[in-house]
Amino acid sequence: MTYKGYLIDLDGTVYRGKDRIPAGERFIHRLQEKNIPYMLVTNNTMRTPEMVQDMLADQFHVETPLETIYTATLATVDYMNDMARGKTVYVIGEVGLKSALAEAGYTEDKDNPAYVVVGLDRDLTYEMLVTATLAIQKGALFIGTNPDLNIPTERGQLPGAGSIQALLEAATRIKPVIIGKPEAIIINKALERLGVARNQAVMVGDNYMTDIMAGIKNDVATLLVTTGFTKPEEVPTLPIQPSHVLASLDEWDFDER
Repeated sequence: MTYKGYLIDLDGTVYRGKDRIPAGERFIHRLQEKNIPYMLVTNNTMRTPEMVQDMLADQFHVETPLETIYTATLATVDYMNDMARGKTVYVIGEVGLKSALAEAGYTEDKDNPAYVVVGLDRDLTYEMLVTATLAIQKGALFIGTNPDLNIPTERGQLPGAGSIQALLEAATRIKPVIIGKPEAIIINKALERLGVARNQAVMVGDNYMTDIMAGIKNDVATLLVTTGFTKPEEVPTLPIQPSHVLASLDEWDFDER
């Protein structure tokens, strides 16, 4: 079939840390030329959508409208608004996450917040973990923005938000509500914004555990590109095979799918 819409991961697919993946850049250019709808769906919460847009233009030769960028942060805000438990939160995360929550009307409460929201924070301290642990123990809803245990960078696979969440889960014995890929919340919201039915869309990414499982768990076709987290030698042993596997997005033929 010919897919009518594309959900596309960024880190490991369009770029790798600070390194370009030219085939990923060309993939988006080809979508734009063909006027095929796409949504850049990222578990990264460190940047605002505006920061992602600027970074893509400045570093990776991709100019894309702001409405094509959907982050785990935006999905987190949408989920919290739906839950309507209150407007207080304690956040472990960086500017992209904190600014979006503030703009949505959430205020910080370290003692008794309605939510504890955990993303990647490169300035993480033990005291921040203590504050989050105590708040969750008091009944705050524990939200994990994404389950990524690692993030691919030019330095290698660094600890991700999922690693911080795993520590807090061990400390509190409470599992977080996970917003980002591979969970349904971010995929359903992204498809809604894309305006394409799930059986006419394809999820494109480099990480089997997040990107590809997001498609598999949510009835969306999948395209694994082995330019990031999941390596070519791992593909034969994957428990459920992706719909498509490529070494480079240059190999993709939009007209024959």
